[in-house]
Amino acid sequence: MIATLPALNRLAVQTDLLDLVGNTPLIPLRRVLSARPGVELYAKAEWFNPSGSVKDRPAREIVLEAEQSGDLREGVRLIDATSGNMGIAYATLCAARGYEVELAIPANASPERIAILRVLGASLILTDPMDGTDGAQLEAKRRYAENHGRYFYADQYNNPANWQAHYRTTGVEIWEQTDGRVTHFVAGLGTSGTMMGVGRRLREFNPDVKLISMQPDSPLHGLEGLKHMPTALRPGIYDEALADENLEIATEDAFAMARQLAREEGLFVGVSAAAAVVAAMRVAASLREGVVVTILPDAGFKYVNERFWKDE
Repeated sequence: MIATLPALNRLAVQTDLLDLVGNTPLIPLRRVLSARPGVELYAKAEWFNPSGSVKDRPAREIVLEAEQSGDLREGVRLIDATSGNMGIAYATLCAARGYEVELAIPANASPERIAILRVLGASLILTDPMDGTDGAQLEAKRRYAENHGRYFYADQYNNPANWQAHYRTTGVEIWEQTDGRVTHFVAGLGTSGTMMGVGRRLREFNPDVKLISMQPDSPLHGLEGLKHMPTALRPGIYDEALADENLEIATEDAFAMARQLAREEGLFVGVSAAAAVVAAMRVAASLREGVVVTILPDAGFKYVNERFWKDE
């Protein structure tokens, strides 16, 4: 008799790379948070997505919607601005679907991100580092305006498919993984898609869920992927009234937390993930009871050459 394969092995066989996006684990953080009976802290490990970051969720939604509308098709190139992770998500998923990708990205993005994008076949437009992702956005818009017929402009900062991806997936997963016990949700602001989508979904499940957004404390910061909203081009999808509270995080605090998470939790994460944990811990420290959930957008592999890994 031929033995039946275990169910796990059968489920692991997928017909499309896009089917692997989402359903990421929720990990308890027990060592970095001082023991507080009645308070639980969890983080969603988004590097389990195919390209290694949370950006696979909106990239998948944007690509599929553009295919359905006919905006993205054979012979049309996807163009957008990115700080790195969204570009890698586009390049990964589009390679699997047979589309070319062109990305405007600040020239000071981590060398690992630049290298990964080139390996995936993306055409890169390196923009002025001093202009950040705002400058990359302007360059992508300029190129699209000059040649509409060549491009599908994904426009992650203004495309509602960005936040809708999190509304349809991430928010539902958090609710189910906490058995509906989540009381506080913390997320960083870049495009703001994660906060907008998850926040709206959790509020539908429970209007009493508290939403806390997080951003850098200065326009001159080292938290790649995050925006200092008062001085940046505000994404069209951002609604500042959604969150109950906004926390500002110092770059050095995030750097220290990245080292701490690696050494005390075994979690090798990126800087925006570390900043999210700093914010989530502040929230948790203010509670007598509650279930706090945050997002870890990516792992630390794309930042290995950064100085902050060394002890100060």
